[in-house]
Amino acid sequence: MTSITIYSASACPYAQRSRMVLLAKGIDFQLEEIDLNNKPENFQDISPYGKVPVLKHRDRRIWESAIINEYLEEVFPEPPLFPSDPQDRAMARIWIDFANTKFAPAFYKLLLTQDPKIQQEWSKELQNHLHFIEREAFKNAETGAFWLGQTLSLVDISFYPWFERWSALSHYRNIEIPPSCTRLHQWHQAMENSPIVQQTRREANFHIQQYDKYANGTASGTTAREMRRY
Repeated sequence: MTSITIYSASACPYAQRSRMVLLAKGIDFQLEEIDLNNKPENFQDISPYGKVPVLKHRDRRIWESAIINEYLEEVFPEPPLFPSDPQDRAMARIWIDFANTKFAPAFYKLLLTQDPKIQQEWSKELQNHLHFIEREAFKNAETGAFWLGQTLSLVDISFYPWFERWSALSHYRNIEIPPSCTRLHQWHQAMENSPIVQQTRREANFHIQQYDKYANGTASGTTAREMRRY
């Protein structure tokens, strides 16, 4: 019997990240799918923040996807998803922080705001993030299609779910990944071909439907409330 349970939701990009890590490492786990619109009565006992993902390993609970992912990297070190060199590892953490504090918030802010002028501002910021990634992230692109070179890492996993959900941004806010971001497009294709993506991805129409309330301003879930606040 597996000692790991992950509480997840197929609509949640953060939960997808942690499922991808479990799959990348070949860890046997039990998946508990949570309906975020109809959470179990005891969900607050499972998830102190009221969000997914939550990892249960033996008698411990761990939450917040980036922390879950580093925990899995430490407890199950093979195959490694972090570089061994301390400087490279630090750079990987910088990119994960960029995903968490700049890229994902801009994604949500653009969807949530109803003011056309503010939408333009967030669209410009998100485009700037894409160009920054194109310019700075793929310096090792000549040695491989992934963020840090030839092999998949926690950085790739940290960014991918929002690119899978780009169909919602395209549909509701008419923003595309610029054709000039050629290395970023190559990375996205490499991720789409990855088995861990193929086992977790959902189709474009699913994400368009899931983000309908974000786009029309009626979303009331935990992430939407937090993104409005900050």
